Amino acid sequence: MHLLRTNSSNTDFQLLVKALDEYLTITDGDEHAFYDQFNKITHIQHVVVIYNGEQPVACGAIKKYEDGVWELKRMYVVPEQRGSGIAAFLITELERWAKELGVKRLILETGKRQEAAVAFYHKVGYKVIENFGQYIGVENSICFEKQL
Repeated sequence: MHLLRTNSSNTDFQLLVKALDEYLTITDGDEHAFYDQFNKITHIQHVVVIYNGEQPVACGAIKKYEDGVWELKRMYVVPEQRGSGIAAFLITELERWAKELGVKRLILETGKRQEAAVAFYHKVGYKVIENFGQYIGVENSICFEKQL
């Protein structure tokens, strides 16, 4: 495994996000269009892509939300690599990069139907918080934070 720090113009990142969106279209159902409007990847400057050999197998990004607080975005691991520890490797790198940038707290939103994601964020030390921003009042959303 190796990783690449890049930005959202990276074609491997774009391909992984396309696979993520296809998955979320199914799991989010009628709510997908609502979520999709907040998940555009243009102009994201802090992206990590994980490779198994030359094959991109995971991605994630961080994006400024407000001073000292950044949002974790577009976390995805290809299905055949899930359970291998790649997600933990990925989030550790994103947290490391955030610290280098002076970020004090990471926040994120995921859907309650993404049970594996919810369990993963609990496992790696993220705490449930009240829904923030556009997710306030959204029944399927669950938001997390982690102090860095």
